[in-house]
Amino acid sequence: MSAATGFTAAAVAVVCFGSNFAPVKKFESGDGVFFQWILCSAVWICGFVVNFVRGFPPFEPLAVLGGVFWCSGNMLSVPIIKLIGLSLGLLLWGMANLCMGWLSGTLGLFGLTKEKVKHPILNYVGFVIAVCSTFIYFFVKPNTDGGSNVEENGGLINQTETVEEEGFLARMSPLQKRVLGFVLSVVAGIFYGVNFDPVQYIMDHHPEKSQNGLDYVFSHFCGIYLASTFYFIVYCILKGNKPIIFNDTAFPAFVSGLLWAVADISWFVANSNLELVVAFPIITTGPGVVAALWGIFVFDEIKGFKNYAVLITAFIVTITAVIMIALSQVDF
Repeated sequence: MSAATGFTAAAVAVVCFGSNFAPVKKFESGDGVFFQWILCSAVWICGFVVNFVRGFPPFEPLAVLGGVFWCSGNMLSVPIIKLIGLSLGLLLWGMANLCMGWLSGTLGLFGLTKEKVKHPILNYVGFVIAVCSTFIYFFVKPNTDGGSNVEENGGLINQTETVEEEGFLARMSPLQKRVLGFVLSVVAGIFYGVNFDPVQYIMDHHPEKSQNGLDYVFSHFCGIYLASTFYFIVYCILKGNKPIIFNDTAFPAFVSGLLWAVADISWFVANSNLELVVAFPIITTGPGVVAALWGIFVFDEIKGFKNYAVLITAFIVTITAVIMIALSQVDF
């Protein structure tokens, strides 16, 4: 175990998670179902590479369930971005992800072994502060129209159906969009927060099996791809075999999937080299900062002194929570 390796892996995960939706931001993705299927295809390919490098460890069916959880949350990501923007969406589901992961470890949810921290009060207070920071993010008002910059000739298959999708969003008030985007972000974060639980359950209850998280990456990624394909097939059936597909989205979605896979694989490495109480807070909250930088300097999603002030306040509160949660496991 190497702390340097762990922190390096965590840094890679933060940058890639915070950037993985950037390649598709300037392209129309329709309702997002085709986008997520291409993304998950890239994820599966990366998982196979890891499986090859690890010498084809035993396939774990229970780990597939974690992939299904993650894919279910990912299905919500594109409408979230359309409703409240890349920056705010990722910040919100990142915080929900942090809270769910913290509760799973602290309370031993779903049969997991309870994690004992050295300073419980510090840990609990940090968790409460993290929850409070989620509500601060809600007051950021992103400029979603100005940042979209969608290409007009994007290989559209069914213009009428896309207009109907946009019309549904157009009929919603700004407040309704923010509330719906907020709720969907929290739901997505819960799915994300439990996606490691099946793998952790295996390692907690079956010490005879591998304790290296990388040996479960392929099984986990198979769950992602199987769920993604299932959702896509159901979607095609419901659409009468007329799915909304934008050809120009295919390659950016694939690149997005590669970035996400690298981030998730790095997370497994970080978990193996750092305490979970250190790796988890860094990787679930750090991407929000990266996404905010994309939103401010590239996509013009966040503008105005008030938005900057709220965002800075949220960052300070979030960082405070992360530091307190991390220090709760440190001797001093």
